[in-house]
Amino acid sequence: MTDATKCPSCQSEHAYQDRDLWICPECGHEWSAAAGAEADASQETGVRDAHGNVLADGDSVIVMKDLKVKGSSSVVKGGTKVRNIRLQEATDGHNIACKIDGIGAMNLKSEFVKKA
Repeated sequence: MTDATKCPSCQSEHAYQDRDLWICPECGHEWSAAAGAEADASQETGVRDAHGNVLADGDSVIVMKDLKVKGSSSVVKGGTKVRNIRLQEATDGHNIACKIDGIGAMNLKSEFVKKA
């Protein structure tokens, strides 16, 4: 059975189709297969900040908590505004490249920033 016919709420395999809706007899959840696919596609596209906002190249972000700089005794304080970010492929989880005043070039994880 494909994932489209499994209930997204309880993962039951006993879901059935009624016209353009899928219905789960175990939990009563109803969903549209087309709407679910569109929602999954929109969630995957783009890098998102800690609040779920989509980030783009050139955006400004605010660091949400104090972050230690690896290999240094410096700390990026929470509330620091970072301008002109560049998005990059997240090989180690750091998907934002930027320059921070007083520290220099560094990479950040999008889960520790919010869009300004």
